[in-house]
Amino acid sequence: MDSSVDPGEDPRMERVIDLDQAAAEIAERRLGWERICLVIESVTWRDAAAPWPQALETDRGCVTAPDSMGLVLSGREEAALGVVLFCGGWADVDALTLAGDLVTEAPAVESPRAFGVLLDSCVTRVFGVSER
Repeated sequence: MDSSVDPGEDPRMERVIDLDQAAAEIAERRLGWERICLVIESVTWRDAAAPWPQALETDRGCVTAPDSMGLVLSGREEAALGVVLFCGGWADVDALTLAGDLVTEAPAVESPRAFGVLLDSCVTRVFGVSER
């Protein structure tokens, strides 16, 4: 093992996104989501420093080296959206839209602000509404 790599750090994953700043994008939207009657599950965090299999934590303070964070939103008529953002600069998006369409995407995300824009777009596409 390369001694220059911290234990628990994945040397293959470049840290492109500050996940704490991305979490602030979620927090900015929470009231708007609640106004349009979306149910917001707790944000989950995965710790790169944790032993395998890595548990998902809802308490950010329990995670020393976050490599991903996830969010699930649900709405009326079984529409649901799951987004996992990876510090390496991409997201996994899985959704069931109001129209019954299944969506699976893995878009590049180059900044916390771009993550916020992705969230806005996904909420509009999946739930047919905008909270802004």
